[in-house]
Amino acid sequence: MYEPIRTKSVHTMADSAVHEVPQRSREEELDIRLAGHLTALLTVTDELRVLLPDASFHEAAYRLAAQVARLRGREPLRAAPSARDTGAAHLAALHQRAHMLAGNALVIATSREDEAAMELAAARMESHAAALGVSTTA
Repeated sequence: MYEPIRTKSVHTMADSAVHEVPQRSREEELDIRLAGHLTALLTVTDELRVLLPDASFHEAAYRLAAQVARLRGREPLRAAPSARDTGAAHLAALHQRAHMLAGNALVIATSREDEAAMELAAARMESHAAALGVSTTA
């Protein structure tokens, strides 16, 4: 009634020695994610630095670049800021994005118990919240 299987099944396990996938530890994954969020925050900070010539953005960009270099082992690649729109809505959107990225970085830095990154991310969140007129105290 049934025809016997004549070929190998496609569902057999592959030879693990041939197809080894590099594995990263949880700490390495968190380092990669934290560096990614800080790099994205650095990009937004660079945009704001061009639009709003304020020394605090220069200092923040320097500190963000230093943290990314510490996590990745090399300086981050930085694009030239392209922002030309100085409208209030555009600036608010940049601050909102920076606030969100700093929050993401803070969560990951807290998870990996990285004091330097936690302090930096919290400071950036407060700065962008103040720019947005949002209260950070409960």
